Amino acid sequence: MNTSTNTLILDFEKTIFEIETKIESLKYLAQDENVDISQEVSRLQHKLEKQMRASYSNLSPWQKSQVARHPARPHCLDYVHALIEDFTPLCGDRCFADDEAMIGGIGRFQGMSVVVLGQEKGHDIESRVRYNFGMAKPEGYRKAQRLMDMADKFNLPVIAFVDTSGAFPGVEAEARGQAEAIAASIEKCLQISVPIVSVVIGEGGSGGAIAIATANRVVMLEHSIYSVISPEGCASILWRSADKVKEATEALKLTAQDLRRLGVIDEIIAEPVGGAHRNPAQTIERVGECIAKHLKELSAQSRDEIKKRRTEKFLRMGRHFAESK
Repeated sequence: MNTSTNTLILDFEKTIFEIETKIESLKYLAQDENVDISQEVSRLQHKLEKQMRASYSNLSPWQKSQVARHPARPHCLDYVHALIEDFTPLCGDRCFADDEAMIGGIGRFQGMSVVVLGQEKGHDIESRVRYNFGMAKPEGYRKAQRLMDMADKFNLPVIAFVDTSGAFPGVEAEARGQAEAIAASIEKCLQISVPIVSVVIGEGGSGGAIAIATANRVVMLEHSIYSVISPEGCASILWRSADKVKEATEALKLTAQDLRRLGVIDEIIAEPVGGAHRNPAQTIERVGECIAKHLKELSAQSRDEIKKRRTEKFLRMGRHFAESK
């Protein structure tokens, strides 16, 4: 990969980057010289869009993993700031501490009061360290449970933005009961009687993701990924070699398209041409429209139906995969 100060260029984007560079160079030259570059820029813009469509319409699972991890993709707080009015963060698990990797709070989504959960990765070195790269500790999952209880008590739908490589694997997290906290969070998702809509906006890694994605509706952005383990972790366990990461990515069936085909997720949200990182505003708008649609559908169900159908959904999924073996 090549990198610049603000842009990460993926391996398969080199031709795209070259065309973009030519366009920028022409625009820069036009500032100093009185020349008409409109026709040439228009030609290059057309070529650029054609190249992006060609490149992004046939991505391999490993390439999709790279796009899902792109640092310029909109993250949890980007969606919260754009879609949630009067968002008020609620902190702490009332047991040990507050975990900033797990965002939680209340606000209004299109006039509807909601509880919001999500993992935040951060956009630069300082914020990534602050949010621990989106890897929550036990107190993060216990905070999520506390807010889900509050949502159930006050009959507030839950919106979750999933974006984590996995729960924090450190010794201190294990000492404070990481596995139990994740299991209890999954259980809490199944216990509450209000709608839960979860959106995988980047990475959906392992139990760290499913802890807030055991939802009535689970949707994914087109180039996001959702898996039981990271491709690197899978390669190191199965092949004892990082060189097998592409094979691991293929085997995991972690793309949105694979998971929709398998019935694990409910819908795929199309990303703008060139990925979410090229047009965050349009991506966020599409996610908002999708969430609104599903909340409207779920609002027609009673509290008992919401809980029962969510439980049946995951039981049915388990039976399907057990029978297919």
